[in-house]
Amino acid sequence: MGILSRLTDIMRVNVDSILQRNNDPEKTIDEYMRTLNSDLGKVKAETASVLADEQRAKAQLDECSAEIKKLQRYAEKAVESGNEEGALKFLERKAQLGERLTELQAAYELASNHAASMKQMQDKLVADLGQLEARRVELKGKLAAAKLQQEANSVRSTTGDVQTSFRAMEERADQALCEAEALAELRAGAKKDDLDAQLAQLEKHSGAQQGEKG
Repeated sequence: MGILSRLTDIMRVNVDSILQRNNDPEKTIDEYMRTLNSDLGKVKAETASVLADEQRAKAQLDECSAEIKKLQRYAEKAVESGNEEGALKFLERKAQLGERLTELQAAYELASNHAASMKQMQDKLVADLGQLEARRVELKGKLAAAKLQQEANSVRSTTGDVQTSFRAMEERADQALCEAEALAELRAGAKKDDLDAQLAQLEKHSGAQQGEKG
């Protein structure tokens, strides 16, 4: 009966606490259910053995009861035929079997109660296993949904990082462009100043030449 005690303990286990302590909940669920199904198979085998014992006890009880009835008929017929000695022997044999019948009746009742308890326990375990199987499907569905959500969150996070990087690159490009345009404007201004200076120099040189001619 040790297997029944083990399965009773299993039924008291908090599945959620097991999953929280494990890094691979889906694997844990599958292993847990495989173990439970294996143990339940052992319970079914033990139940079948107990039921067989009950059947044997019932057969022995019925056989003994039938033998007692037969001896009673023999005794009655012996009395009718005037064979009192033979009738007495049949009754003595019947009395011996009566004691045996009491023992067999007790053995059968014990086996029957045992078989009923085993059958009841097996039915309960099958029902509990069905509930656990339904919960297994539910849990695995939730785990799959959580996994998809994590992947979606990861994609959104990656996309956000890329967008942030692009914005930073755009800001740096805009800054570089502004700096280049400002430098170009400065250089253009510098060239204009040089040209004005050259023109002024030419005008000054031209005026000096005209003065000499005059």
